[in-house]
Amino acid sequence: MILNSFKKQFIILVAFLVILFFLNICLGSVTIPPKEIFKIILGNLSVKESWEIIIINYRLPKAITAVLVGSGLSVAGLLMQTLFRNPLAGPFVLGISSGASLGVALLILGAAAIGGFTITSSQLSLPLAASIGSFLVLFAVILAANKVRNTMSILIIGLMFGSLTASVISVLAYFSQAAQIQQYLFWSFGSLGNLSWNELLIFSPIYFISIVATLFIIKPLNSFLLGENYAKSLGINIKKSRNIILIIASLLTGVTTAFAGPIAFIGLAVPHIARMIFATSNHKVLLPAVIILGAITMLICDAIAQLPTSEFTLPINAITSLFGAPIVIWLLIRKKKLFV
Repeated sequence: MILNSFKKQFIILVAFLVILFFLNICLGSVTIPPKEIFKIILGNLSVKESWEIIIINYRLPKAITAVLVGSGLSVAGLLMQTLFRNPLAGPFVLGISSGASLGVALLILGAAAIGGFTITSSQLSLPLAASIGSFLVLFAVILAANKVRNTMSILIIGLMFGSLTASVISVLAYFSQAAQIQQYLFWSFGSLGNLSWNELLIFSPIYFISIVATLFIIKPLNSFLLGENYAKSLGINIKKSRNIILIIASLLTGVTTAFAGPIAFIGLAVPHIARMIFATSNHKVLLPAVIILGAITMLICDAIAQLPTSEFTLPINAITSLFGAPIVIWLLIRKKKLFV
C-alpha cells in the first residue's frame, strides 16, 4: 500500500490538526481555561453557563467550519489543477465562485429593485442566493463542457463566466447605495463565524458526499496527469470523468462560497504544499494530504485573523492571501518547479 510509505507524515499532520483544532476553540475575546473547554466538549457541565454557550454555539461551529472550508477548497483546487494540468488553476477558475458572488450581489445590491431588504433579513437568504448563482453557472459550464472537446476551452469559458459576472456586479454596485455596497463588501471578506449548527447540517452532507465521490475518481485523476490520449488508452471515459470532476469541484466551491463567502489562496496553494511535502503526484496520497493540510492551513489563518489578546477579528479572506502567498512563493522558488 502506497499510503503506508507516508504513514509517519500522515500521523504527524493529523496530530498537528487535532492540536490546532483545540487551540482554535481556545482563542477568543473571552478567556476560558482549557480544562473547562475539555469538559464542555465532552458534554459535562462547566462552572459558568456563559462559557458553555460560547463554546457550543460559537467556537465549536467555527472551528468545524474552518476544517470543512479549508479541506473542501483544497480538494476542489487539486481537482482543477489535475483536470486542466495547469498549476495556476484553482477552485474559482470555472466561475462558480463568481456565480455565487453574483447571486449575493443581486440580493444585496439589487435589494431596492426587488424588495430585498425583507429577503436579506432571513438567515439563509445569502447562502440560498449564492447557491442559486453557483448552480446556474455550474449548469452553464457543464453544458459548455459537453459541446467542446478541448479541456483548455472549458478553462477559458469558465474564466469568461467569471469576467461576465464581475462586470454585472460592477454595474449593480455603481447604481447601489453606500450601505448596500458595504454589506456586499463585508460578505466578500469571507467569514467562518457566521454558521450555526442548522447551517452546518446543510453544509456538511454536501461536503461529505463530494469528498466520498472523489474516492471513486482517483484512477481517472492519475490518468489525466499523463494526458487525455493516455487516459483513453487506459479505457477512461474522458467526457464522463470530466463532467464528474467538474461537478464535484463545483459543489465543493459553491457550497463553501455560499456559506463562508469567497475565500482566496487556499484552493490554489494547498495542493502545491501537499506535493512538496509528499513528493508525489499520486492522488491516493494527495487527496488525504490536501484534506488534512487544507484544514490545518485554514485553522492557522483563522487563529491569526482572530488577533489573539484582541477583541477584533480581521477578514479571513485577507489573512489567507497575506499569510499564505509569500509562503507559496518561497516554496516554489525553493523547489523551482510546480509539479512533482
